[in-house]
Amino acid sequence: MKTFEKNNLFSAFNAMADKYPGKTAVIYLGTEYNYSTLKIMAEKFAAALLDLEMKPGDRVMLYIPNSIQWVVSFLAIQRIGAVCVPITPIYTTHDLDYIANDSDTSALICADTNFGYVQKVLGTTGIKKTIYVKMADLLPWWKQFFGKLYDIIPKGKVAAGDQIYSLKQLLSKYKNPDLPPVEEDKNKIAQILYTGGTTKFPKGVPMSHGLFLVSAFEQILTSAPLIPPEENVILGNAPLFHILGQTCSLATLLVGGALLVQPKINLDATFEAIYRFKVRTMLGVPALFRMMLDHARIDMYDLSSVDYWYCAGDVLPVELGRRWKEKFGKCIYQGYGATETCGGVCMCPVDIENPPKSVGRVVPSKKVMIVDPTLDPKEVGESGELLVHSKEMVSAYLNKEEETEKAFITINGETWYRTEDIMKMDEDGNLYFVDRTVDTIKHKGYRVSASEIDAVLQEHPAVVDSCVIGIPDEKVGERIKAYVVLKEDIKGITGYEIIKWCRKTLVSYKIPQYIEFRDMLPKSKVGKLLRKDIRNEETRRAEK
Repeated sequence: MKTFEKNNLFSAFNAMADKYPGKTAVIYLGTEYNYSTLKIMAEKFAAALLDLEMKPGDRVMLYIPNSIQWVVSFLAIQRIGAVCVPITPIYTTHDLDYIANDSDTSALICADTNFGYVQKVLGTTGIKKTIYVKMADLLPWWKQFFGKLYDIIPKGKVAAGDQIYSLKQLLSKYKNPDLPPVEEDKNKIAQILYTGGTTKFPKGVPMSHGLFLVSAFEQILTSAPLIPPEENVILGNAPLFHILGQTCSLATLLVGGALLVQPKINLDATFEAIYRFKVRTMLGVPALFRMMLDHARIDMYDLSSVDYWYCAGDVLPVELGRRWKEKFGKCIYQGYGATETCGGVCMCPVDIENPPKSVGRVVPSKKVMIVDPTLDPKEVGESGELLVHSKEMVSAYLNKEEETEKAFITINGETWYRTEDIMKMDEDGNLYFVDRTVDTIKHKGYRVSASEIDAVLQEHPAVVDSCVIGIPDEKVGERIKAYVVLKEDIKGITGYEIIKWCRKTLVSYKIPQYIEFRDMLPKSKVGKLLRKDIRNEETRRAEK
């Protein structure tokens, strides 16, 4: 494919825009935008950014929900050679202030609904220019009219000012923008993504154009044996500020496919979109697939157009995958990756029968090692920490020397990223997630996987979510405690019944000693379980 020859993200998109000008590129709230229209809008916005004195290398923060505006803004930033800093639109002042300063952001694109947070940090950050969008700005006039008439468009207050601009107005100023050539340098930084992990503050992960393109192509083309890339319609139920949403859905614009985006997840809207636009691929986390199965109206919709269901972000419980296959006759494929590896380290091939619980095989651009605590390689089939290397790879966090030294190490002259995930590989090269290093419970001399117990708990028909941790104990090292969330309509379930359920599957030393019922569990802004928050809560209890 010609696009593989490109060394710049925008150039890769531009090749598809030239090849498929009239083909649908993005579907947003029922409106289709073809490649030609998307390119024109992106180049108009790029011209506006240049006129606002933005230059190559400047950091531009993207602080809006999944939308056509997000895609246009991202492409425009890449067109002028600036560095995109995408963040979740639900961040408040604290996170916004920290990331803006850490990344040295000089311009910000926000939604009108979070403009108030931006105002509060203008005096404490280097942000000089603010561009706001309204979520219906680029929709047809009649949709905007009825949206306002029935008051269904979210709206926020925006202040006037010399350095405050409307994206819609900026686009209207340019007819035929005169732009400089795209800089074809794969080593230039395309974006900085922020990831959480075990540290107090998010860590910035700089990604080059070369790394993103290599990773995105091999991940977006994993489904090619099922679906020709240019015929794919992807419902990206993952945030575009997250690496999963980028490499597994946004990247379809680099191979001629169509991306369907929604500002937030609504299951009925998701089902309707799949049927109406004949979606071929949908991605999500396990919780989303479980919610879909349990939705009261799922049988009212025809979802048969989807050939590739893809799950990442967490391990898919076997019970959930089984239920899905029984209902739809198609399996959910899995993958595993991290922000630091630019997404997928391994993905399940679609042209073989993948073993149960496998998260896939290593993708071509990556090399992996499974090692013990002294970094010596483990034998095939043995569990150990997963290390990842690639030719184009992140080698340092932004402004985090201490964290960099812990996470990125040199072995035999090559840089390896320490995932802190415990995994194992079988003789056929299939990888299996065992646990997070920090989430391993030491009980009676055994190393117990918290994730394994979680998987068993979540197979109980009354359980919707769980979190297992170890509580320090002088006699046994750590005792096992499970926090359990029940489905809303379930009554009368006791801790004894949950423990009895675990005994059906787990050996004696893996059975939780304590069960605590909760209405909800702490999650990160991208939906990952914050096990460390539960641990911290237990520590505070013990100190009282």
